[in-house]
Amino acid sequence: MQQSLPQPLVASGQKELALSIAQVMLQGFNKHYRIFREACQAAKRHFETGNWPAVQRAYRERIDFYDKRVMEAVERIERGFHPDSFDDAAWQQIKLHYIGLLTYHKQPECAETFFNSVCCKILQRTYFHNTFIFVRPAVSTEHIDADPPSYRSYYPRKYGLRRTLARMLQDIGLERPFVDLRRDLGHVLRMWRKILPRPLHLEANHQIQILSSLFYRNKGAYLVGRMINGNQDYPFVIPVLHDREGKLFLDTVLLERVQLDIFFSTNRAYFLVDMEVPSAYVQFLHGLLPYKPKWEIYTLLGLQKHGKNLFYRDFLHHLRHSSDDFINAPGIRGLVMSVFTLPSYPYVFKVIKDVITPPKEVTRQLVKEKYWLVKHHDRVGRMADTLEYSDVAFPKKRFTRELLDELRALAPSVIEDEGDTIVIKHLYIERRMVPLNIFLDQADDRQREHAIEEYGRAIKQLAAANIFAGDLLFKNFGVTRYGRVVFYDYDEIDYLSNCNFRKLPQAQTEEQELAAEPWYSVGPKDIFPEEFATFLLTDDRVRDCFMRHHGDLLDVASWQAMQQLIAAGEMQDVFPYAEALRFCNLFAPR
Repeated sequence: MQQSLPQPLVASGQKELALSIAQVMLQGFNKHYRIFREACQAAKRHFETGNWPAVQRAYRERIDFYDKRVMEAVERIERGFHPDSFDDAAWQQIKLHYIGLLTYHKQPECAETFFNSVCCKILQRTYFHNTFIFVRPAVSTEHIDADPPSYRSYYPRKYGLRRTLARMLQDIGLERPFVDLRRDLGHVLRMWRKILPRPLHLEANHQIQILSSLFYRNKGAYLVGRMINGNQDYPFVIPVLHDREGKLFLDTVLLERVQLDIFFSTNRAYFLVDMEVPSAYVQFLHGLLPYKPKWEIYTLLGLQKHGKNLFYRDFLHHLRHSSDDFINAPGIRGLVMSVFTLPSYPYVFKVIKDVITPPKEVTRQLVKEKYWLVKHHDRVGRMADTLEYSDVAFPKKRFTRELLDELRALAPSVIEDEGDTIVIKHLYIERRMVPLNIFLDQADDRQREHAIEEYGRAIKQLAAANIFAGDLLFKNFGVTRYGRVVFYDYDEIDYLSNCNFRKLPQAQTEEQELAAEPWYSVGPKDIFPEEFATFLLTDDRVRDCFMRHHGDLLDVASWQAMQQLIAAGEMQDVFPYAEALRFCNLFAPR
């Protein structure tokens, strides 16, 4: 006998059915966050056993957890409740019941975002306002208690700084022994004394606070905390690594704000961190990094969907409090993307063109797949993270005529004109950078040297992560506010292991040497490193810098050697801080 389905919401049973739907949504989120935490807890086991492929696999798989749980909730609601027959009052009731269910919840802000995701799969876009979904938060995240607490406090005045640091490392619960913890603690103390004022007067509130869970990424576990003395905070990160025998050691201590900002970058793999109350971790980290927006902190903690939600709220707030126009982004126009920006807002908006200009041989779907690859891959601080959105409404009056005409001409299938609003059906958003070609045109000798050294280092670090950037033109790289060079054009990227690096064949006849087209066969995956110089090093000043630092990138043997390391399964080290900061380099025995 077929089970009867609940009837559409009517006045008499509206509250009961609305509560049932709200409960289905929250059950979906709770399942998601339970699986999310299990993946983060497993990271500790993977670190202890040195199972680095498992750490990377957990990172990749976790990215898709959220969408799977959203679709499960949508299917349950559509199968069981026929939501297409709900009226406005019904959706308002569902939201009110959902708010009630979050009263004592530990992750209410993320649960609100999950509600939005489910509703946006069911509702028409005309319902995307605060009456039906959470455009603004409804539940406060202030002072939510975690058990155990989200951070621990230690008091060096009582036990001394060295013993306090040793106790902190004991309490993080790693079972593997340290190679020489006394030596490492001495190095930490030497670094700390360089930044503390002398003489140091210890105030009554002098303490060290550390987040209770370690941060895991690739081959590292990271202790995150701050020292407090009076009204001064001294944030720090201590990386814990394995040596070749599997014993632990402290690699450095990061103490400067710039070092921390680069370390906590979404241009790397998101951290695996076990958090009962994520808002408490975000609040703690925001205290260490006050100029980093909270949406970015949620994102780097692996809660990228809530990060996207917060970013969009920030964007709407900025639109209401600004008056400048969206314009074409500076730089050489791309063959694949139409890129625009709002000068007062530090991001660019990228729309895939309907017809991609030759000689590019990619499709819209292939471009999306490349961006998906980047999102799921370790970006090693050298590939810009992107936020992907659908059906974004922009105020039409804020678009310049030139930009609007370009979007309508180049991407008409994703542009909808709704009177006062322009809706873009699909786009990517990235932090704005100075294109490397523009930077080099304006650079002095010192800046040029640094930028080219960074450019080559970015290519090598991507290769270490099994990524070949494809199109190495300077216009496809950007310079960040810290002078780092980051890649951001993904339509031609590939796994390094898929590439066939070849040496240019030597011409055997005069006809071959003078031929306008290659006289030898070239496969779709063939790459000739010697040719990089032809289209990259046309400026003698740039060539000199490049050859000094990265001339090996023109040698096919160098690329083949990197491929051999990857084929051997060796996960190469790409540290999220400068090599010069490592204790083995700072305090190397003489």
